[in-house]
Amino acid sequence: MPLPDAGVCGYNVGMHTWLLPEYIEDVLPAEAARLESYRRQLLDLFKVHGYQYVVPPMMEYVESLLTGTGHDLDIATFKVVDQLTGRLMGLRADTTPQAARIDAHMLNHQGVSRLCYAGTVLRTQPDGLARTREPLQMGAELYGHAGIESDIEVQRLMIKALQLLGLQTLFIDLSHAGIFASLSHHAQLGLSQEKALQTALQAKDLSRVKSLVTNLPEKSAQAFIALTQLNGNVEVLDQAREWLPDTPEIAQALRELAAVAAQLASAQVTVTFDLSELRGYHYHSGIVFAAYAKGFAGPIALGGRYDEVGAAFGRARPATGFSLDLRGALQALGPATLHKGILAPVDADPALQHVIATLRSQGQIVVQALPDMAIEMNELACDRQLVKLEGQWQVVAV
Repeated sequence: MPLPDAGVCGYNVGMHTWLLPEYIEDVLPAEAARLESYRRQLLDLFKVHGYQYVVPPMMEYVESLLTGTGHDLDIATFKVVDQLTGRLMGLRADTTPQAARIDAHMLNHQGVSRLCYAGTVLRTQPDGLARTREPLQMGAELYGHAGIESDIEVQRLMIKALQLLGLQTLFIDLSHAGIFASLSHHAQLGLSQEKALQTALQAKDLSRVKSLVTNLPEKSAQAFIALTQLNGNVEVLDQAREWLPDTPEIAQALRELAAVAAQLASAQVTVTFDLSELRGYHYHSGIVFAAYAKGFAGPIALGGRYDEVGAAFGRARPATGFSLDLRGALQALGPATLHKGILAPVDADPALQHVIATLRSQGQIVVQALPDMAIEMNELACDRQLVKLEGQWQVVAV
């Protein structure tokens, strides 16, 4: 069947074939080099803290990707039909559920497991600092320990990772999923009312919260309203003890938050609290946290405890971890600059080849010119060159 005429219905063979989908973009040399350099450094940081590197597949059956993660991740996940089985598959929008599957089903460790990962995820809508649908997600997860010591470990590791990127003025915002869960349980909320309240609290919509609790007992209604005001420094925890019901779950949550904050005091960060922060409420089961830095418009890294996710893979394990979009974090720091190299001439001189090999072994970039080609130092990203002076090959500035 012949192709339509180029003028019919605006059809034009080859027109705009270079265009990429919205919020999808190439990573060009300077940025790619910076991404790869920091990816390696972060993986080395995770390694020396005992976190083992795993590389999950980009695509899995949706049941595995989405089990226990809640509605938000379902919406964010691209889905395709597997031509081999006819089953629905998803392109991962978050690596954490895959790490949980590996811990629960593949490794089957009886004690503590520490895993880390670094890879692209795909999302149906742009988000994060880079406003992209293709973040480069890095993270670390700890399985098999339920105490706050593991929460503190992953938060300290997150802080070290962000400091490695050059972010020194950090703010760690803490919350706890157990507080809202306890209030919802004692107020006997239905699923629809619980979800509506969760959404309103996450949006800090006080008027909406007030309208949603009008049918609740006064103490419960006041507690939900109080959550919208419980944000700030450590004094917030004292206010929470005064304003919220004295249930064992809430008391435990406040003790855990206070203990974590005290431990992070030595990490050169500012700790704040926001008890209405309910991001991933149906996914998280304990302390949740977000890292911010001066000059950044949103959170740089997110994490928390998610003890129930592994149950979907046949093995419920205590779990806590964090992840960050490396691409977004680096873009927010400013444009990358390409490392300049040394231009070597076309010459078969063994002495020249020895100098080139020595420079490269030291980590220097050496670009050897090709015959009959115009030399554009800027395009070659070189600011020095090898020249023969007094019988010796030497590096000189251009």
